[in-house]
Amino acid sequence: MRRGRPWGLPLEDRLLLVAAYWRTNLTLRQLAPLSGTSKSAADRIIGQTGPPLALKPRRRFAKDTVLIVGGTLVPTRDHEIAEQSKNYRYSTDHQVVIDADSRLVVVVGRPLPGNRNDCKAWEESGAESAVGATMTIADGGCPGTELVMPHRRRAGEEPPGWREAHNKSHKQVRARVEHVFARMKTWKILRDCRLKGDGVHHAMLGIARLYNLTLAG
Repeated sequence: MRRGRPWGLPLEDRLLLVAAYWRTNLTLRQLAPLSGTSKSAADRIIGQTGPPLALKPRRRFAKDTVLIVGGTLVPTRDHEIAEQSKNYRYSTDHQVVIDADSRLVVVVGRPLPGNRNDCKAWEESGAESAVGATMTIADGGCPGTELVMPHRRRAGEEPPGWREAHNKSHKQVRARVEHVFARMKTWKILRDCRLKGDGVHHAMLGIARLYNLTLAG
């Protein structure tokens, strides 16, 4: 026997509504008539159908796997979870880890206030514990971690050619995670998130999963 109020829309239409909301970032007042439902029903669908779409973090990695981590800021209106950052008035910081070869997203850390530095965000978001000892490439903003970073230039030092070549290669490989961010942020919810509480986290995880499905074909 079904418990609770039955859905007015079939599952495929509820999934489409959630995807349309993330993709367009229309208000519920604008989106609900397009789906043939009420504003309150659309809000309930997004709150209950969105979380099950979340990407599940990969638990195991092959011995020779190389990962890339990057942090991205999402403008977020819920000031209880967001803070002022250098790029946006209020935002949340998201640590995203991809497989360097396949470019699939494998881990998305929990959102943190946008004023966290990369070192703290890497640890506090849970991304560090999720990847364990797997080799992970990062930019130069995480000194004191086990992440693979470019060589730093000291004042007055002329770096040898091999170091410059290594840094160039490192930059080219790490750019892959920036390309992933660019693809994910075509989903407009990640440009101005109005969701409260865990909503921004669910949206980021759901979009990461949809990105993986698109990439994998």
